[in-house]
Amino acid sequence: MLNKSKIEQYGDELYNALVTRTPVAPLTDREAEITIEDAYQIQQRMIARRLEATGETIIGKKIGVTSKVVMDMLKVNQPDFGMLTSGMVFNEGEAVDTSKMIAPRAEAEVAFILKSDLMGPGVTAADVLRATDCVVPCFEIVDSRIQDWKIKIQDTVADNASCGVLTLGGRRKSPRDIDLALAGMVLEKNGEVISTSTGAAVQGSPVNAVAWLANTLGRLGIGLKAGEVILSGSQSPLVPVKAGDSLVCSVGGLGSTSVRFI
Repeated sequence: MLNKSKIEQYGDELYNALVTRTPVAPLTDREAEITIEDAYQIQQRMIARRLEATGETIIGKKIGVTSKVVMDMLKVNQPDFGMLTSGMVFNEGEAVDTSKMIAPRAEAEVAFILKSDLMGPGVTAADVLRATDCVVPCFEIVDSRIQDWKIKIQDTVADNASCGVLTLGGRRKSPRDIDLALAGMVLEKNGEVISTSTGAAVQGSPVNAVAWLANTLGRLGIGLKAGEVILSGSQSPLVPVKAGDSLVCSVGGLGSTSVRFI
């Protein structure tokens, strides 16, 4: 376990890396004893610095490491989470400036917008469906403040689950009107199909991932709030992007969303 001064040091370091777009060496290379609990405390420090400096607010949460491929890569058997702020949200069609990021990669997923609070533990998939106002296709453009994406689970957690920016699009639809586990997703980059999947790739269903988040946060005394946006986890591979690229994500029954990069 790290002491308070180390927690603050690394949180400040990651916040400065975000602002200056200068990556830092992996925390796990420097602190052999760092735990996932330490990493979440570092994340809280990093986010607190961001909110204080910018006046942004927390508008939701993201779930990461939901697919077996990424879990195997990071040698873990659980997802992680990070905080979404108001400054991360891009409108449909609004260009994302890659020069303001370090090493951006895009993920296609489904976002949940809540109409009532969810407080774990004990939250079920049925509770998630009842608490959700609508679901929409979205892109999360992840970015790592850790050099060359050389991350272990503690590194990405400390780095706010590698959050970058996000876009929301498509049609808003109740999750009770669509089987998210079976809904097909097609991801295109510059007009070429690069990934097809279904929601079952995410914890069996994106609904299960949101239930996991509510229960995990509930044990920490944190609830999911009405109006929050919850990103349920990537259904696509991580796709490196650069200026000039454009992506389209289509979800059966939900329509499509697009993002372009300058």
